[in-house]
Amino acid sequence: MNENMKILLAEDDLTTSAILSAVLKKWGYEPILVKDGQEAWETLQQPDCPSLVILDWLMPRMQGLEVIQHVRAKIVDKPPYIILLTSKDEMESILSGLEAGANDYIKKPFDNAELRARIRVGQRSIELQTNLYETQKRLEHLATHDPLTGILNRRAILQSLSKELARIRREKQPNLKSMLCIGFFDLDHFKQINDQHGHQSGDEVLIGLVNCLKGELREYDVFGRMGGDEFLIIAPGVDSENHENLFKRIVLSIEKCKIQTETGILSLTVSMGVSIAKPDCNEDQLLHTADIAMYQAKREGGNRVVFSK
Repeated sequence: MNENMKILLAEDDLTTSAILSAVLKKWGYEPILVKDGQEAWETLQQPDCPSLVILDWLMPRMQGLEVIQHVRAKIVDKPPYIILLTSKDEMESILSGLEAGANDYIKKPFDNAELRARIRVGQRSIELQTNLYETQKRLEHLATHDPLTGILNRRAILQSLSKELARIRREKQPNLKSMLCIGFFDLDHFKQINDQHGHQSGDEVLIGLVNCLKGELREYDVFGRMGGDEFLIIAPGVDSENHENLFKRIVLSIEKCKIQTETGILSLTVSMGVSIAKPDCNEDQLLHTADIAMYQAKREGGNRVVFSK
């Protein structure tokens, strides 16, 4: 078991703190010392805070029980494992500490062997919690992202569109300085790429397209794959005078992009339809107008943007 980990030690008694710190260092841990509950709580709110805490019950400014209550109320993702250090012998007091959210407790004066065993139990619990958290995040990513390109899948991109439309409905009055636009596009002659170069090269073209666009989109634009070779860009906060430039630049960057595949370097173009959201429109209406504009772009020869009327 990896013992080279940080442990937050919150103890206001200097002698006890010094003894505990020396013992923890001897066992290979890195103790982070604080002298009261307020300082412990502030430390636990930091992004790189220790995942295991030895917390004295009675401390100045904020008692250990209050710290535990704050932690359990506000730290949801990967909460720390808390060992309550107490001189209280009454079972009622110990139970109140555990019910408040302490994972374990040890009574003063503590036995070194017992303390070490309880810390190891805490480590195992933290490792299990970390594995579960990482598994949950991977599953969440798989549920919302396209496995080939790594961008949002159809379900997730449409959820993002729903949220943006709800936002402009709340604002009610259209804001010409901050419009919501969508760009719906697919690849020109993608079937020919698959037929002539194979589906592996077709997949590499889709991946290359996504990589090409990463540098062109703004940080608050949302990009997703609708399915096959169809993609959707959600562009909030677009100025009415410059929204055409954004989508024209994207189409031009795709035309200039050279994509390395197993059969050689391939170029591609796209046909894009753009529609502007109005407060009273829904997702289907907005997508429909963008879809009509995209097919108009194809009829005009592809490699262009058509803006819906």
